[in-house]
Amino acid sequence: MKNTIAIVGRPNVGKSTLFNRLVGQRKAIMDNQSGVTRDRHYGYGDWIGKHFTVIDTGGYVHGSDDVFEESIRRQVKLAIDEADVVLFMVDVDAGMHGLDEEFANVLRRYQGKKPIYIVANKADTNARAHAAGEFYALGVGDGDIFTISSQSGSGTGDLLDAVVSHFEDPWEETEDEGLPKIAVVGRPNVGKSSLVNLLLGEERTIVTEIAGTTRDAIKTRYNAFGNEFILIDTAGLRRKTKVKEDIEFYSVLRSIRAMEESDVCIVMLDATRGIEAQDVNIIALADKNRKGIVILVNKWDLVEDKETNSTKKIEEQILEKIAPIAYPPIIFTSVLTKQRVHKAIETAIQVYENKTKKIPTSQLNEIMLRAIEEHQPPSVKGKMVRIKYVTQLPTHNPVFAFFCNLPQYVRDSYVRYLENRLRDNFGFEGVPIGVIFRKK
Repeated sequence: MKNTIAIVGRPNVGKSTLFNRLVGQRKAIMDNQSGVTRDRHYGYGDWIGKHFTVIDTGGYVHGSDDVFEESIRRQVKLAIDEADVVLFMVDVDAGMHGLDEEFANVLRRYQGKKPIYIVANKADTNARAHAAGEFYALGVGDGDIFTISSQSGSGTGDLLDAVVSHFEDPWEETEDEGLPKIAVVGRPNVGKSSLVNLLLGEERTIVTEIAGTTRDAIKTRYNAFGNEFILIDTAGLRRKTKVKEDIEFYSVLRSIRAMEESDVCIVMLDATRGIEAQDVNIIALADKNRKGIVILVNKWDLVEDKETNSTKKIEEQILEKIAPIAYPPIIFTSVLTKQRVHKAIETAIQVYENKTKKIPTSQLNEIMLRAIEEHQPPSVKGKMVRIKYVTQLPTHNPVFAFFCNLPQYVRDSYVRYLENRLRDNFGFEGVPIGVIFRKK
């Protein structure tokens, strides 16, 4: 799946505010001081049934000697290269700025290659909306200028209608529909390339390579352990660069795209470095996208003091960092010595089976109503919640609907209790499950 939006422009025009509105949460830091967004932020949104990835970039300043701004400039260009649609934000209140003109020069080389929309922010009044016409002089963009207020949301609906018209249907069927799709993702240099090479080198049962499916992930049909699946590889596809931060940025984009394509993500960590912020971010994104997750701790052979750094201790550290996500299996491996590599693939296939598992309604009610009887929902404001019936919904991921008299009074702690009982009784290792309440 492509469907990537890059929000770009000079500092302090409201890019992070629009980002937060599109992804539906306050994720990016906002401040009136320019240059706050130095790290890139990634989020997900949907509009009229189309799902998309949003990249919030730092403010672009041409020709600055500031070391941070130099890094931001490079990464803004990378974001534009990767995006399917570019939103060029300007500030109506401030009017045309010299930096807008310089940025337009950068965007001009992409004109005709991908949709570019000028988004005139802070158009809170009719007078400001009319003033946006001056930005036509920039000479870039497809069609009309979109006047919006990212703070209030005014105008963003029309903008999104135009943006998603360029996107694919995420549920469009392909010739490989029904085959599990397993993606190998993670930071650079954790061993993704070595793992994929080992798998493809040992199992000489490759049927075909599917070329051109996405711009950034190689998909190989693969047969192992009596199961056929699609292996999605993001390894070895980094752009040559001297800047480590750019590589990290680019690898996250690769991981996001591979993740969107997949059913199950094998997230690789480096045992010698432990779990780092980038790893946590990738695992959280996989969870948010409702993907199955297997955590593979590679280079276990290089850990010298295995008594002090026991697998149990490291598992606890990983689960503490990724909390409240607690369902992924954790496997310690060495691709170099081929230690437990097959177990990783077997586990990923099992996670896919868990993800597609359907529990008979009669069995579900017999077990879960007994668990509810043993531990009733706590009363709220003197009102008792009575759950009468439970069923699994026909969704892409396991989602269970509990029918009750007062769904609005069910506490989060009780939702966690029910999720834990579902896992205790029916498995679902490695899979996010949904618990919702409906009025009976």
